Amino acid sequence: MSAAPDPRPNLLERERGGRLSRVERIQVRLIRRITEPGWFDSGRRWLQRNGSQRWIHALIKNLLTEFGTERLPEFDPNKSYIIAANHLSIFDLYAATSQLMRRGLPHRVFFPVKSEFFYDTPAGFVVNALMSGCAMYPPIFRQRERAALNIGSLDELAWLLRQGGTMVGIHPEGQRSTSGDPYQLLESQSGVGRLARQSGAIVIPVFINGLVNDLSHQVKSNFTNSGTPIHLVFGKPVELDELMQKAPSPKLYREITARVMAAIQDLAFEERDYRDQLPN
Repeated sequence: MSAAPDPRPNLLERERGGRLSRVERIQVRLIRRITEPGWFDSGRRWLQRNGSQRWIHALIKNLLTEFGTERLPEFDPNKSYIIAANHLSIFDLYAATSQLMRRGLPHRVFFPVKSEFFYDTPAGFVVNALMSGCAMYPPIFRQRERAALNIGSLDELAWLLRQGGTMVGIHPEGQRSTSGDPYQLLESQSGVGRLARQSGAIVIPVFINGLVNDLSHQVKSNFTNSGTPIHLVFGKPVELDELMQKAPSPKLYREITARVMAAIQDLAFEERDYRDQLPN
């Protein structure tokens, strides 16, 4: 007996009662179409590797030092990966992914992103296209009355990961830390645990410190070599085998997320040791 079909989840079909604005519906439909296999998708992936990746690297390379690259797996084009990173700057995942692409990562790339600006304004689409090749997909909703839509977004990401050849970058904390202490991680959401269990993707923890949220300042400090050193620390894949054997449940998703966050925290302490060794 053949396996049941596994159709791609569609956020627009789950949305009821006008919870998405007209602009959001148009952009979800458009980017979903762009990311379907075909020449649109091929074009955006070419843009990511030959445009976005190169200019992101150019804007940070003079300040950037990588650690832990020997712990990275050899990326199998038929497998999928989740890059789970701390969240201090809006540029964290883009910096990490640009370095992975420079190391030959061949995968399709997606970053779930807040709907505000990126999906509810036309300017958000332009920034998404130019900065990431429309990789900022699907939208995540912060409003409590629309939180149920996030399950649809996570289900679609899990489906994309199950197809193989996909990398999803995600911040388990769910929002940027503004505490002033880069080593104090925020309480995590359970989305990364849900994604890992539903997709079986390999989870790679990352800690990054030193990027700022002011793009013009980041660019200037990179080219004058006057900015804060940027440290990018990669960890080995998180060991989840025994947890993946358990039945899916909210409790399990929290357990998986806690293990991922513990791995990121270990990398944070490792980065702190590196930074303490820098000359004053």
